[in-house]
Amino acid sequence: MTTLDKIAPTVVPLHPLLAARWSSRAFDPDHEVTDEQLAALLEAARWAPSASNTQPWRFAVTRRGTAEHAAVLDTLAGGNQVWARAASALVVVAARTTGADGAAQPWAVYDAGQAVAHLSVQAQAEGLAVHQMGGFDRDRLAAVLAGSGVTPLVVVAIGLRSEPARLTEPFAQRETAARVRLPVGELLLPVRPQQAG
Repeated sequence: MTTLDKIAPTVVPLHPLLAARWSSRAFDPDHEVTDEQLAALLEAARWAPSASNTQPWRFAVTRRGTAEHAAVLDTLAGGNQVWARAASALVVVAARTTGADGAAQPWAVYDAGQAVAHLSVQAQAEGLAVHQMGGFDRDRLAAVLAGSGVTPLVVVAIGLRSEPARLTEPFAQRETAARVRLPVGELLLPVRPQQAG
Protein backbone atom coordinates (compact mmCIF):
# COMPACT_ATOMS: atom_id res chain seq x y z
CA MET A 1 0.00 0.00 0.00
CA THR A 2 1.30 3.44 -0.92
CA THR A 3 0.53 6.37 1.33
CA LEU A 4 1.50 10.01 1.04
CA ASP A 5 4.60 11.49 2.61
CA LYS A 6 3.78 15.14 3.24
CA ILE A 7 6.69 16.53 5.22
CA ALA A 8 6.10 20.17 6.14
CA PRO A 9 8.25 22.62 4.14
CA THR A 10 9.73 24.55 7.06
CA VAL A 11 12.19 27.44 7.12
CA VAL A 12 14.11 25.81 9.98
CA PRO A 13 14.29 22.11 10.86
CA LEU A 14 11.54 20.72 13.09
CA HIS A 15 11.42 17.49 15.04
CA PRO A 16 10.47 14.77 12.51
CA LEU A 17 7.29 13.88 14.43
CA LEU A 18 6.06 17.46 14.03
CA ALA A 19 7.20 17.90 10.43
CA ALA A 20 5.57 14.65 9.29
CA ARG A 21 2.24 15.11 11.09
CA TRP A 22 -0.70 16.02 8.90
CA SER A 23 -4.46 15.46 8.96
CA SER A 24 -5.25 12.56 6.68
CA ARG A 25 -8.77 11.68 5.59
CA ALA A 26 -7.80 8.34 4.02
CA PHE A 27 -7.97 5.65 6.71
CA ASP A 28 -7.50 1.90 6.29
CA PRO A 29 -10.97 0.44 7.00
CA ASP A 30 -9.43 -2.91 8.01
CA HIS A 31 -6.98 -1.54 10.56
CA GLU A 32 -7.71 -1.92 14.26
CA VAL A 33 -5.95 0.32 16.74
CA THR A 34 -4.54 -1.66 19.66
CA ASP A 35 -5.35 -1.20 23.32
CA GLU A 36 -1.70 -0.30 23.89
CA GLN A 37 -1.76 2.40 21.22
CA LEU A 38 -4.92 3.98 22.60
CA ALA A 39 -3.45 3.84 26.09
CA ALA A 40 -0.31 5.63 24.85
CA LEU A 41 -2.37 8.36 23.14
CA LEU A 42 -4.48 8.98 26.23
CA GLU A 43 -1.43 8.91 28.48
CA ALA A 44 0.24 11.55 26.29
CA ALA A 45 -2.90 13.69 26.54
CA ARG A 46 -3.08 13.17 30.30
CA TRP A 47 0.39 14.67 30.78
CA ALA A 48 -0.35 17.89 28.88
CA PRO A 49 0.00 21.09 30.91
CA SER A 50 -3.10 22.79 32.31
CA ALA A 51 -3.86 25.92 34.30
CA SER A 52 -3.38 25.21 38.02
CA ASN A 53 -3.19 21.51 37.05
CA THR A 54 -6.99 21.42 36.66
CA GLN A 55 -6.79 18.79 33.87
CA PRO A 56 -10.19 19.76 32.42
CA TRP A 57 -10.05 17.43 29.42
CA ARG A 58 -12.30 14.38 29.13
CA PHE A 59 -12.36 11.73 26.42
CA ALA A 60 -14.98 9.34 25.05
CA VAL A 61 -13.19 6.61 23.09
CA THR A 62 -15.20 4.64 20.54
CA ARG A 63 -14.02 1.89 18.20
CA ARG A 64 -15.29 1.22 14.68
CA GLY A 65 -17.95 -1.47 14.66
CA THR A 66 -19.48 -0.57 18.03
CA ALA A 67 -22.80 1.09 18.81
CA GLU A 68 -20.90 3.90 20.57
CA HIS A 69 -18.83 4.59 17.45
CA ALA A 70 -21.99 4.66 15.32
CA ALA A 71 -23.61 7.12 17.76
CA VAL A 72 -20.65 9.51 17.55
CA LEU A 73 -20.34 9.08 13.77
CA ASP A 74 -24.00 9.99 13.38
CA THR A 75 -23.39 13.40 15.00
CA LEU A 76 -20.71 14.35 12.45
CA ALA A 77 -21.39 16.62 9.49
CA GLY A 78 -22.23 14.63 6.36
CA GLY A 79 -18.92 15.37 4.64
CA ASN A 80 -16.97 14.15 7.66
CA GLN A 81 -19.05 10.98 7.93
CA VAL A 82 -18.03 9.98 4.39
CA TRP A 83 -14.40 9.40 5.31
CA ALA A 84 -14.37 9.23 9.14
CA ARG A 85 -16.34 5.97 9.19
CA ALA A 86 -13.17 4.15 8.06
CA ALA A 87 -11.10 5.38 11.02
CA SER A 88 -10.26 2.75 13.63
CA ALA A 89 -11.51 4.98 16.46
CA LEU A 90 -13.40 8.19 17.02
CA VAL A 91 -12.46 10.02 20.20
CA VAL A 92 -14.66 12.80 21.52
CA VAL A 93 -12.65 15.46 23.34
CA ALA A 94 -14.60 17.55 25.81
CA ALA A 95 -13.79 19.98 28.60
CA ARG A 96 -15.09 20.66 32.06
CA THR A 97 -15.49 24.42 31.87
CA THR A 98 -16.54 24.78 35.52
CA GLY A 99 -14.82 23.39 38.58
CA ALA A 100 -16.33 21.25 41.33
CA ASP A 101 -17.09 24.48 43.22
CA GLY A 102 -19.04 25.89 40.25
CA ALA A 103 -16.37 28.48 39.43
CA ALA A 104 -15.57 29.01 35.75
CA GLN A 105 -12.38 27.42 34.44
CA PRO A 106 -11.52 30.03 31.77
CA TRP A 107 -8.54 28.12 30.36
CA ALA A 108 -10.31 24.75 30.02
CA VAL A 109 -10.75 24.89 26.26
CA TYR A 110 -7.15 25.98 25.69
CA ASP A 111 -5.91 23.24 28.00
CA ALA A 112 -7.99 20.58 26.23
CA GLY A 113 -6.45 21.75 22.96
CA GLN A 114 -3.00 21.16 24.42
CA ALA A 115 -4.04 17.64 25.41
CA VAL A 116 -5.14 16.93 21.84
CA ALA A 117 -1.84 18.30 20.52
CA HIS A 118 0.03 15.89 22.78
CA LEU A 119 -2.23 13.05 21.62
CA SER A 120 -1.59 13.87 17.95
CA VAL A 121 2.19 13.85 18.35
CA GLN A 122 2.06 10.53 20.21
CA ALA A 123 -0.14 9.14 17.43
CA GLN A 124 2.51 10.16 14.90
CA ALA A 125 5.11 8.33 17.00
CA GLU A 126 2.85 5.26 17.00
CA GLY A 127 2.58 5.35 13.19
CA LEU A 128 -1.05 6.45 13.35
CA ALA A 129 -2.89 9.25 11.59
CA VAL A 130 -5.16 11.71 13.39
CA HIS A 131 -7.74 14.10 11.96
CA GLN A 132 -9.50 16.57 14.26
CA MET A 133 -13.05 17.58 13.34
CA GLY A 134 -15.12 20.53 14.45
CA GLY A 135 -17.91 19.67 12.02
CA PHE A 136 -20.48 17.97 14.23
CA ASP A 137 -23.83 18.67 15.86
CA ARG A 138 -22.84 19.90 19.33
CA ASP A 139 -26.24 19.41 20.92
CA ARG A 140 -26.58 15.86 19.62
CA LEU A 141 -23.05 14.99 20.66
CA ALA A 142 -23.67 16.46 24.12
CA ALA A 143 -26.74 14.24 24.34
CA VAL A 144 -24.62 11.20 23.44
CA LEU A 145 -22.43 12.18 26.41
CA ALA A 146 -25.54 12.73 28.55
CA GLY A 147 -25.00 13.48 32.22
CA SER A 148 -21.27 14.09 31.87
CA GLY A 149 -21.40 17.86 32.48
CA VAL A 150 -18.80 18.57 29.81
CA THR A 151 -18.63 20.69 26.66
CA PRO A 152 -17.77 18.70 23.49
CA LEU A 153 -14.98 20.46 21.60
CA VAL A 154 -13.74 18.18 18.84
CA VAL A 155 -14.01 14.65 17.47
CA VAL A 156 -10.69 13.02 16.62
CA ALA A 157 -10.50 10.29 13.98
CA ILE A 158 -7.62 7.89 14.61
CA GLY A 159 -6.32 5.09 12.42
CA LEU A 160 -3.79 3.91 9.91
CA ARG A 161 -3.25 6.19 6.93
CA SER A 162 -4.32 4.66 3.62
CA GLU A 163 -4.25 5.44 -0.09
CA PRO A 164 -5.93 8.66 -1.27
CA ALA A 165 -7.57 6.58 -4.04
CA ARG A 166 -9.93 5.19 -1.36
CA LEU A 167 -11.54 8.62 -1.10
CA THR A 168 -14.23 10.15 -3.27
CA GLU A 169 -14.02 13.74 -4.48
CA PRO A 170 -13.51 16.37 -3.24
CA PHE A 171 -11.67 14.50 -0.46
CA ALA A 172 -9.15 12.68 -2.70
CA GLN A 173 -7.96 16.01 -4.11
CA ARG A 174 -7.71 17.54 -0.62
CA GLU A 175 -5.66 14.54 0.51
CA THR A 176 -3.01 15.09 -2.14
CA ALA A 177 -2.96 18.90 -1.98
CA ALA A 178 0.23 20.59 -0.82
CA ARG A 179 0.43 21.57 2.83
CA VAL A 180 0.45 25.33 3.36
CA ARG A 181 0.74 27.63 6.35
CA LEU A 182 0.97 31.38 6.76
CA PRO A 183 4.54 32.59 7.21
CA VAL A 184 5.57 33.28 10.81
CA GLY A 185 5.87 36.99 10.01
CA GLU A 186 2.11 37.16 9.41
CA LEU A 187 1.40 35.55 12.77
CA LEU A 188 3.35 37.98 14.94
CA LEU A 189 1.52 40.74 16.78
CA PRO A 190 3.17 44.05 17.66
CA VAL A 191 3.56 45.01 21.31
CA ARG A 192 3.25 48.69 22.09
CA PRO A 193 5.10 49.67 25.28
CA GLN A 194 3.07 51.90 27.57
CA GLN A 195 4.35 55.34 28.40
CA ALA A 196 5.37 55.75 32.02
CA GLY A 197 2.99 58.12 33.63
